[in-house]
Amino acid sequence: MKEFFQKLFNLFVIIHFMTIRNPIITVAGHVDHGKTTILDSIRKTGVQETETGGITQKISFTKVPIENIEKRCPAIKNKLNFPGFLFIDTPGHAAFSHLRKRGGSLADLAILVIDINEGIMPQTTEVLELLKINKTPFIIALNKIDNISAWQKQSENLKQSIELQSTNTKTQFQEKLFTIIASLHHHRFNAKLFYEIKDFTSELALIPCSGKTGEGINELIMTLCGLSQKFLTKQLALGKQAKGVILEIKKQKSMQYIEAILYEGELSAKDEIAIGSFDQPIITKIRVLEEILPISDKFKPVFQTHAATGIRMQLINPQNLLPGMPFTIFKNNLQQIKQEFKKEINEKIQTDKQGIIIKADSLGSLEALITILKQENINIASAGIGKINKRDIISAQTNFKQNPANAVILGFNTEVEQEAKELDSSKIKIITEEVIYKLIENLLEFQKQKTNEIKREKILGLATICKLKILPQYVFHNSHPAVFGVAVEAGKLKPNTRLINSDGKEIAKIKSIQENQNRLEQAEQGKEVAISLPGITFDRQLSDTEYLYSNISESQYREFKKNKELLTTNEIQTLQKIAEIKRKEKVTWGV
Repeated sequence: MKEFFQKLFNLFVIIHFMTIRNPIITVAGHVDHGKTTILDSIRKTGVQETETGGITQKISFTKVPIENIEKRCPAIKNKLNFPGFLFIDTPGHAAFSHLRKRGGSLADLAILVIDINEGIMPQTTEVLELLKINKTPFIIALNKIDNISAWQKQSENLKQSIELQSTNTKTQFQEKLFTIIASLHHHRFNAKLFYEIKDFTSELALIPCSGKTGEGINELIMTLCGLSQKFLTKQLALGKQAKGVILEIKKQKSMQYIEAILYEGELSAKDEIAIGSFDQPIITKIRVLEEILPISDKFKPVFQTHAATGIRMQLINPQNLLPGMPFTIFKNNLQQIKQEFKKEINEKIQTDKQGIIIKADSLGSLEALITILKQENINIASAGIGKINKRDIISAQTNFKQNPANAVILGFNTEVEQEAKELDSSKIKIITEEVIYKLIENLLEFQKQKTNEIKREKILGLATICKLKILPQYVFHNSHPAVFGVAVEAGKLKPNTRLINSDGKEIAKIKSIQENQNRLEQAEQGKEVAISLPGITFDRQLSDTEYLYSNISESQYREFKKNKELLTTNEIQTLQKIAEIKRKEKVTWGV
């Protein structure tokens, strides 16, 4: 394995005349696959455990200097030409989706964490799609190897440790590994164990590891170093213009501050900044500028800092800020900044004339949601950041009139405002989730259901399938018209439905339907109602009849048969019965 890393580092090109920034690395994966433990293990570089415990829950990023990396990984023989790593470690999958800048992902590299024992889960699939969409290079940490039965750390060298496992343990490892490789192949990734890779541009590196025991973490860090040095040098060249993205907005007592990533240029405490929003840019001065300390949850006040780093700012004008908003230095160039932000935000948020309504907690989350919805060919009429409000409910009600399948509001990582909850939302569907794949899954299921309902209404509008059981104990008027009780055993009963008996003889057309002396426009299966049949004398024509059926034509029958997946089991059985009745009349109908 030493030969592998030596070959990789022999390819390094040290570019002295460039100022190189930290590579930004984000960590993503399915819930409970061990993102936090992987990061905790990486952060333990050269420090005591007590100094790093619980950092993930407190801050949004960790800076790991190159000195700590080299100390932990003495196998690195060549001089690394970047100052360290900036890990973005806000907990949760939603954070990964909103880490965006113009042109793609905020992250230069990503670590996708997969529990080797569970394999690729739905949320893993979603992350893979987002990585492909964002064109983010990544490696995979196959975590929790220590949970493989009888696994023992056999060597400090991961490759040797794998080879020295017992036969049964090694067989289990290989089976789990090949299952994941096959699943990744299905997603069009050619994945291999990191020490078997010959071309990192076409092959995806898998690093078995344990965040809990630390096994394989050195190899994970060394792979990140090698990829950063070999492939990211030009990308990491520090530009002059300060650019950043708001990650989180936090409050401490009565004070509000923002945590952000400065990913380009230099920023000083005396700078005035412009923050991008949907309307006018927010122009504000910086009250306090702080920078994250290396491998710590503490910030230090600074007069000036440069990318890539995690910063905390108190602003003079902190109003209407949202996660995912971009910012840059303001130098009396409002028009230029407006155009840049407008282009950036409009690139991310493109809507259609008709479609559903979507809301998200941040600009980046909104963009990720839009991208995946577009892949599913779902049109979006309106997109915004924040809670679902009254205007969204009213817009969805308008959508219902145009297309009931579009009367939907999706809320990604957001909720419904109290005022909006008081509006009538019976005709619309509000779906809120914290995970995109669940949100899309629920939407597709609803739209399929709603589309089938619309098609069903359409075909049932042409004719009615109906089976009625006569209730002879409820004869309210014997003749002209006959008024008596029936139970709707299948389908739906409507006025003007033509009825036949079990011999195929046409009885009459229903004049009206009543329930408790109230006139009904229709009666569904399970109802007991009174019907009025003109020209009929009950005791002469119906006293020996048990069932009545709706009379449909052959063309109507064929239409129903063609769309029978939209019919209930009882309706299909009734349709078959009507066909049998018609056969007695020598009508050539098939079932």
